[in-house]
Amino acid sequence: MERTPIIETVRKVMPAVVSIAIAKSLASIEKEIPPDLAPMLPFHDGHLQIPDEMMDRKGMVKIGGGSGFIVDPSGIIVTNKHVVADKDAEYTVISDSGERFAAQILARDPMDDVALVKITGRNLPFVKLGDSSKTDLGETVLAIGNALGLFKNTVSKGIISGLSRSLRAASEMDSKPTMQELRGLIQTDAAINPGNSGGPLVNVLGEAIGINAAIVFGAQNLGFAIPINAVKRDLLDLKEHGRIRRPLLGLRYVMIDTGMKDRMKLSVDSGAMIVGQMPHAQAIIPDSPADKAGLKEKDIILECNGEKLTSDRNIQDFLEEREVGDILNLRVLRGKKEFGAKVVLAERK
Repeated sequence: MERTPIIETVRKVMPAVVSIAIAKSLASIEKEIPPDLAPMLPFHDGHLQIPDEMMDRKGMVKIGGGSGFIVDPSGIIVTNKHVVADKDAEYTVISDSGERFAAQILARDPMDDVALVKITGRNLPFVKLGDSSKTDLGETVLAIGNALGLFKNTVSKGIISGLSRSLRAASEMDSKPTMQELRGLIQTDAAINPGNSGGPLVNVLGEAIGINAAIVFGAQNLGFAIPINAVKRDLLDLKEHGRIRRPLLGLRYVMIDTGMKDRMKLSVDSGAMIVGQMPHAQAIIPDSPADKAGLKEKDIILECNGEKLTSDRNIQDFLEEREVGDILNLRVLRGKKEFGAKVVLAERK
């Protein structure tokens, strides 16, 4: 029998990888149906007709699924926030052996696509966490997850194709998806499919270095994972504070480049311009740290803690590295005048 290092890694990690089933009551689903869509759906006696295979014994309707992995023998599980984003849904964790557990949502990271889930158990198999800051281009990795919601614990092999990637992503589980910017991602050519979300990206030592998070539809061999160091930070917050604490600056912005400089006839070709970005969206959140520091719409933040802001290193990147209570020293351009502003980061709710 073949005994390659990859096979040994899979055998070590697989028992700790779980599937997460998502279910909602029929009444909840019916309330969410847009009025213009209702006439096109099969209703009988005032209720939506659901195939029997999509209903469980309690009358809950299966609406999706994702993946996760146990990171502590007491039953703490890491997954994507978008997998467990619906607060009206019920979540069931299914282990590699087929055992089913009711899932308790411990915390959702307000900035990154990370969530922490708990099941009741003792001495459960778990995945060791690696150090995503030490990953290298070309490093061999394995992606494990519940591919397409049908093929439990599918394993795919590839390499790390890129580091510190950024993209805007929408969840395949949202009926009204909202876009979220994900930054600092690990790019891999290991096959990741819908349903793999929340599963581990592991190195050949069986250490999780990322959480499978996103794919680019229409492209091949383009998968992305959230670095595991973000999870380690969230786990520490949960242990110390009972929740995930992430810093809030309290403003919306767009990054300036040479094209934007020319279009808007600006005096600078880099920085973050404070702007609402969409109708009725406030550029500055009232009573936020940015508001208290006196920042205003159309201000351009040039530097943060002495470092220039660019499209490759924006405000979100700085916030990822900071804690609640940290101070940001900003260099700001208002009209033709530059000035300094000190901002004390608050806790994001």
